[in-house]
Amino acid sequence: MSEEVNPFESLQEQVDDAAAHLDVDPGILARLKHPERVLETNLAVEMDDGSVEVFRAFRSQFNGARGPYKGGIRYHPQVNSDEVKALSGWMVYKCAVVDIPYGGGKGGIALDPQEYSESELERITRAFATELRPIIGVDRDIPAPDVNTGRREMNWIKDTYETLENTTEPGVITGKAPDSGGSAGRVEATGRSVMLTAREAFEYLDKSVEGATVAVQGYGNAGSVAARLLEDLGMDVVAVSDSSGAVYDPEGLDTRAVKDRKSETGDVVDYERASEVITNEDLLTLDVDLLVPAALENAIDEAIAREVSADVIVEAANGPLTPDADDVLTETDVHVFPDILANAGGVTVSYFEWVQNRQRFYWTEQRVNDELETVITTAFDDLTTAFEEMDLPNLRTAAYVVAIRRVLESTEQAGIWP
Repeated sequence: MSEEVNPFESLQEQVDDAAAHLDVDPGILARLKHPERVLETNLAVEMDDGSVEVFRAFRSQFNGARGPYKGGIRYHPQVNSDEVKALSGWMVYKCAVVDIPYGGGKGGIALDPQEYSESELERITRAFATELRPIIGVDRDIPAPDVNTGRREMNWIKDTYETLENTTEPGVITGKAPDSGGSAGRVEATGRSVMLTAREAFEYLDKSVEGATVAVQGYGNAGSVAARLLEDLGMDVVAVSDSSGAVYDPEGLDTRAVKDRKSETGDVVDYERASEVITNEDLLTLDVDLLVPAALENAIDEAIAREVSADVIVEAANGPLTPDADDVLTETDVHVFPDILANAGGVTVSYFEWVQNRQRFYWTEQRVNDELETVITTAFDDLTTAFEEMDLPNLRTAAYVVAIRRVLESTEQAGIWP
């Protein structure tokens, strides 16, 4: 297990590290490190057996200088106030680094969705949507899917909001099913931006993608899509993992077959064609060209970082490295391409979905993918330019410098409300 690190403190440390390279007023800097508001609520929901269970739920709205708050809703037992504050802050800088007009938000409910029936999850979700109703809206705060949520939950929230508001407003939430106003290409968007970032990273570092070895920690939506697209790019995905453990084959795995097996049994370790079953920590320290952490935050701490053998890390998860791990990897010249660029495909295509909802005009999947590629490659160039021109210590600091500059410009142009 990785060391316990408060993700909100990690976010604040990352902002401080970048701000040290900029001329930022201390008062404005404090504003950039704290959410504007946080909703904490208790949801009392009737279960299938007639009993009532109470769930802690949260929504953090971090900074709206660049536009409406934007960010996912996760269902996980570890959801708490500091986690959603950190994640909403990361969303501010993620949106800014890819230059889309949003602020940052994040929410969640502290529960394990596997312990509840579909009807119970619907009632829980609709109860949360009712609490969110006063603070969300197409120009206020636009939620989206996150860990353990997807189209189904987004459709329930959309329906609850529209019913209570007596309106039709599909743009109040993104990540919906296409028939409910969702965008083509949204499901694969996060994994696609990971692939695009890796492709650009290898070109930037003058490395060949053909035959490059890859390990992917976490085989949910982002990890499995990234693995498949990296394989299609010509890389050899030699190890993947989920909470059950990891499978490893130095000759390369069939990423689609692993995904099919996981869909059947729930665990990647049930994939029989792998040469070896290893632990998640073993995977993180494999001697590979590319490591993709795609699970939860703080997966790589200082101790694990000292054992990392990968040349390049592309972060598919939010905050998978602790600040101490970042320091170690900077010292050992491991190139870390940060989450706020690499996994920004999800929020970027959510932005495209919101635009389509506002216009009531929908794009083809090819157009979505082409527009996403333009956004990610432009942001990659902005990041590497800042990294080189300012002689910054690492690529994460460069990403935050780019993002903070943009948030500062919007803040200064708006002024401080008396």
